[in-house]
Amino acid sequence: MAGRSGKLYLTYKKDTSRLLYWVINTSNGILQSGASAEERAPVTVNSTGQSTVSEIVSMAKLIAKHVQPVPAAVFRLFQAVIKARSTTHDAFQQIVNQTPDPEIERSNATHKHFIDALTEAFHALGGAKQAPQPTTEASIADVPVESYRIIEDKDGLVSEYLLAVYAVITEWCELRSTVQDLWREVAYEGLNGAVAASLTNVAVAMVKQTCIAVFADFPGHESYETIMRTLTRGDPDKAQGQFSVGLYRISACGHQTQKVKDNAIDIKEQFWVNTYNDLVEFITDFQKNRSGKPTKALQTQINDWNPTFDLQRATRDERLSWRRSYTINWLYDLVNVFSSIVVQRNTQKGEKHVYENVDWSTTGPWDQHRRLFGLNEFAGLITTLAMQKPNTDVRQKILPHHVFQLQCIVDSLTASRGWTVSPLRGHVLNPPARKFRPRRDVDLFLDRENSREGHGLLQAIDILKQLLAKDAELHHDPNRHKAISEIIEDIKFDFVNWLGESKYMYGLNTIPPSRFSKHNANGLWEFSPLLCAAGLVEGLVLAQRVTMLMWDQIPEPTLVFHLHNMLVQKGYIKEPIGLYGTLQDMLEDSFFPGGVPESKFYDSLVKRVETLNDRARLRQRQATARNPEKGIHQILDVSLNRFFKTKSALMMYYDADWVPERIPDSEVRFPSFLWTLRMSETKQVIDPLTSERRLEETELVKRAKLRGMDNAALLQAASIPKTQKDFRDLDALMSHRSEFKGYKTGPKRDPYRVTEEKKKDIKGNELLDLLRIDMFADVCGRVPLSSMNYTWITVHFMFLFLRIEDRFKETRHPFYVRAYENPPSNIRRQKRLAFVVNVMAEEDDEALKLLAEVFQNPRMGALNFIYWDDLREGEFGEKSKSDADEIPMDQCSVM
Repeated sequence: MAGRSGKLYLTYKKDTSRLLYWVINTSNGILQSGASAEERAPVTVNSTGQSTVSEIVSMAKLIAKHVQPVPAAVFRLFQAVIKARSTTHDAFQQIVNQTPDPEIERSNATHKHFIDALTEAFHALGGAKQAPQPTTEASIADVPVESYRIIEDKDGLVSEYLLAVYAVITEWCELRSTVQDLWREVAYEGLNGAVAASLTNVAVAMVKQTCIAVFADFPGHESYETIMRTLTRGDPDKAQGQFSVGLYRISACGHQTQKVKDNAIDIKEQFWVNTYNDLVEFITDFQKNRSGKPTKALQTQINDWNPTFDLQRATRDERLSWRRSYTINWLYDLVNVFSSIVVQRNTQKGEKHVYENVDWSTTGPWDQHRRLFGLNEFAGLITTLAMQKPNTDVRQKILPHHVFQLQCIVDSLTASRGWTVSPLRGHVLNPPARKFRPRRDVDLFLDRENSREGHGLLQAIDILKQLLAKDAELHHDPNRHKAISEIIEDIKFDFVNWLGESKYMYGLNTIPPSRFSKHNANGLWEFSPLLCAAGLVEGLVLAQRVTMLMWDQIPEPTLVFHLHNMLVQKGYIKEPIGLYGTLQDMLEDSFFPGGVPESKFYDSLVKRVETLNDRARLRQRQATARNPEKGIHQILDVSLNRFFKTKSALMMYYDADWVPERIPDSEVRFPSFLWTLRMSETKQVIDPLTSERRLEETELVKRAKLRGMDNAALLQAASIPKTQKDFRDLDALMSHRSEFKGYKTGPKRDPYRVTEEKKKDIKGNELLDLLRIDMFADVCGRVPLSSMNYTWITVHFMFLFLRIEDRFKETRHPFYVRAYENPPSNIRRQKRLAFVVNVMAEEDDEALKLLAEVFQNPRMGALNFIYWDDLREGEFGEKSKSDADEIPMDQCSVM
């Protein structure tokens, strides 16, 4: 999931390998065909796939004597590789022109040597009169094409590494700017924090995946410290002024550009150096005594942090100092909470856990003890580094995505206080968001105070447990719901104690009090919008997982929907009831695997019920639950369910570690923007029967056809990200430029024309903008799978059956008497199932009228069962327009 800049570097590497593959194998073929000694000197057969640039020149001159014309594709590879290197050479040349730097000049000389040598090879092959086909085929070597590399000397390797570093820094700036905007939107415009947290998680994953891909050839050089020392020559202060960002106006004809603004980048800010320094300072200080308290020297610097400090009136240095104090204090709270279980085992129970040897990761033995929601992996990494012995240098273990994630955490607070940082404008200051609270959305989710009857999760769990106990009593089976009741009670316990609030705020024995106690003992959460929202995301995912497991095991949800559908289809209910209509649309495959029936309702229900006893799947889930290495998310994995396997967008991305490419086709929701992107990547083939173009029969294509899409519609869907025609919304999402008419991105440093020729290859911010639509729809928009309080809905189902039973008992209807008072022995523990089967088998008019009466008294809509105050169904979820005086990063070029 490399971003655009990373993609350019990876394309450069691929093109270099392909170019070298052709040159070496063509040269080898000529040598092996019997070329004279005079012709071949100084070229020898290459069996390694590695070559110096001077050897490439010699091989090119040999090839030119025997192969004419050279394929046009080879010349295009030469041009692309030369241009990629030239781009970096030009950029760094401008730097040394402004600020002389011997190291950059030496590295740039290596770039120039490489460029000149490849250019000489290009001309030797006749790179000026090109033809489409070669007259001699290259021999195929055993060495795979990916292994073909140009051997570089020390300076050459440095130049190659610089090229890799340069490829990622633009993405860093763009992603940080985008994430800042998200959290500003959360605070000032009411965007649900779960949307922002999800997209932030994807952005963090982008940084991680880009660095893994780009720095794969430089093992041991992928740490943030090494990357930044290379970029700044070990001195960020000295490097200030060497990077700039410019805004360009492009003429109507598209051929003339005019720079309208240029500004030197504060690289310590834009490349996260300040935040990295704060992190290293925290780790170094924590290691000194590992007591959870800052050293006295540091306390004197950070004790006076004030959450209401006026950032608008402060100087630049005062703002940075305020943020540094916040960052270090917050990290102390984070590690103290996350390590509390082990620390207390040592101090209270006399256990002997060695802190530097403890596995603090989310796959370690302590993960079964909940201390945090949402940022567990990050907390585990920071705790691991902080708990090392004093003076342990951990800087090489800090990777760019770790620093970026901390930057996002810090930015989520500063953006809510009106402070953001722009590459073009520096510190941008506004009044703090007046009514915003970081816990706003997580409090709606849990509703600890029961202030919104019928919406909060905690109250729903309490009532549901009572109803499950009543149901167990009705069926004379005390263990009927024992397992699921224990699971939801455990989850509730964790939510109460560790989501939005922490036991830490009440004081934990032997654990130092919160660093924010002077202002708010719950400061870890109250002063971190990102932690609250990331915790909310995990809470929403867990809540859906556990209720989908419950719905898979109890009959009521399935019975309710089969009854409702029959009543609607037969006209006893004139219009579908809102709640059931919404859920049926979102979970159709779960309720009606074979499609919604319009007749033969009994047969449809029986077919559905017959698969209830899937012993193999039950054994698989039991085996997962018994595995001590499995976490709660794996134990409750919906893919192990029999019917209720549909994942919300949040759950899909959560399970894929927020990497879109890892989401299997079987889980991609139809329709969605992710589905559209996948369709655009589907191979197009020629149908042998009709000779027409069609998409390859992938799982996604088959699913779309089952939903009624024909070949023409599929081809149109597949072309959307590539052509953007007849799809106004996508165009608006891809380039929010209406408020900056006449402004476009400046001169592209894009030798492969990725953005112009491969529009379907959507990366970076553009991908975030598209995924935002799916996230928004899922959390608070048109397809609100993550908005639904499934626990309250389950309560509603249980009450509905109680009212149905009361009504049929009053009338002494035979169906009731047969199922509840005189049931055969084989159905005594499935009374409701037996009752509904009777109703649907006989379709008795009186029974159906009674059911319709109960179902519609009252008619319940989906809005009665969401966590939030309302849904934003009328909105598409586009990126919020920038302020009139704000210039987004996608209008700029970074030098």
